[in-house]
Amino acid sequence: MLYIQQSLGPSEEIIHLGQFHWMHDVKAVINIFFGVIMAVMVVVGGVFAYYKMGKIPASVSFVEAIKYLPPALKIFAFIMFVMGLYSFARMMTEKATTEMAITNLRIIYKQGLMSRHVGEIAVDRIEGVVVLQSLWGRMFDYGQLAVRGMGVGEVVLPPIREPIKFRQAIQEAREFLPVKKESDPHAL
Repeated sequence: MLYIQQSLGPSEEIIHLGQFHWMHDVKAVINIFFGVIMAVMVVVGGVFAYYKMGKIPASVSFVEAIKYLPPALKIFAFIMFVMGLYSFARMMTEKATTEMAITNLRIIYKQGLMSRHVGEIAVDRIEGVVVLQSLWGRMFDYGQLAVRGMGVGEVVLPPIREPIKFRQAIQEAREFLPVKKESDPHAL
């Protein structure tokens, strides 16, 4: 939350912080698991295919049979594993470098490690908030929010936990806005 704290104005207060749901971590771990499974399938498939073709002696154990596989197949299995590991690292980096908050004046969404992508919408310029939840999202209370601003575009947040509370915090921030007094045309 370093960026959000640095960017607060003098009279600005944080009302609500958005956080990633634990399902994001589960998906990241599944990426590693999927990479390992794919690598094992490539190696096992290669060993069985080479056994059938007679390129590996029948007396050789399965672990020793891996030595007989061509380097290209071993490299392909390694690439499958690395792709799963890369997906895991990307998702965890996204989680570690993303900040989402509602203050009494604006919504702030920052992501990025080396470069920053910041989306901000003033609370008084919010036109609408759309909550996007799948069946799993409703069951486990996570979802995405798309916040539309008047003339300033849209900020789409990643899947966060308790998206309804986040939307309610936006409504709460809008209630705290100072009421603008209309000037009296007859006043001097």
